[in-house]
Amino acid sequence: MNTSQKEFYNIKSNYDFESMCFKLLETHYNSNPVYRSYCDLINRPLSTINSLKEIPFLPISFFKTHTIKTYSEKSEIIFKSSGTSNHHNKSHHFVKDINHYKKSFSKSFELFYGKPDDWTILALLPGYSENEYSSLIYMVTDLIKQSNSNLSGFYLDDFDKLRETLLKLESKKQKTILIGVSFALLNFIEKNQIKLNYTIIIETGGMKGKRKEMVRTQLHENLCWGFGVKSIHSEYGMTELLSQAYSFKNGLFKCPPWMKIFIREIDDPLTLCEPEKSGAINIIDLANSDSCPFIATDDIGKKNFYGDFEILGRLDQAEVRGCNLMVFN
Repeated sequence: MNTSQKEFYNIKSNYDFESMCFKLLETHYNSNPVYRSYCDLINRPLSTINSLKEIPFLPISFFKTHTIKTYSEKSEIIFKSSGTSNHHNKSHHFVKDINHYKKSFSKSFELFYGKPDDWTILALLPGYSENEYSSLIYMVTDLIKQSNSNLSGFYLDDFDKLRETLLKLESKKQKTILIGVSFALLNFIEKNQIKLNYTIIIETGGMKGKRKEMVRTQLHENLCWGFGVKSIHSEYGMTELLSQAYSFKNGLFKCPPWMKIFIREIDDPLTLCEPEKSGAINIIDLANSDSCPFIATDDIGKKNFYGDFEILGRLDQAEVRGCNLMVFN
């Protein structure tokens, strides 16, 4: 793959995006055996694809059952989903070049929040921190290093220390980000109601079986009350991607220029929905050039006319089986 195809972070226009997208499509059809088999079995060979809407999106469940990559060399790192203790219930994302991931999350953070060294970054991510192969932990660890603040770090379940640190940073009027999994943030505010003026709360979703699931609006209302802030930010990413989308309020996410969201019909997964209609989420992630840039997720969402999107829920297992039109060994 030539260098120009790898400079995803230099995309400035829809033309740039489509040009890189079709170069990657050709590469993956020719060099990614799993992706090619999928395209052929749904009767979408490369010669029939003439627009972004016609690109086949690989069902995300294949990351649990197949090795998905375009190269034969050893992967620099393999990210794994938290899943369960059963190996076959974990997604495996084979990453050829970790610098792709570093570039993606660093450039995306800069795009939405500015330079990391302008911030103190605190992390409350129990559950993820127990997974040494977590892509989220890798990202946050690196952003903490880039922040260059001696107060940045992981606080896990040390709520007293976290409260003390937040109050110290507030007294200094220091720009701070607290990024955390939903259940841990809720656990914190149940014991530590606080008023923050210089801190952004970013929730990464996920109750991980620790608490009862709740709708986003209720979650954000509770967190706004507990932290004394006007809005809650959100991060949307997953093991199988190398890029993230961010929401500043109301759960409406924006993508970096090298990532696009499409909504597919739940009962006809090869057909895309019009804006403002809910369906299952497809993602093009051009940073994912060595694994698979075209992924059909199990999330349900809705996209507006500006390309921003929201997450509405998850497909149930019956719907997932309906969307995965093929299984091969």
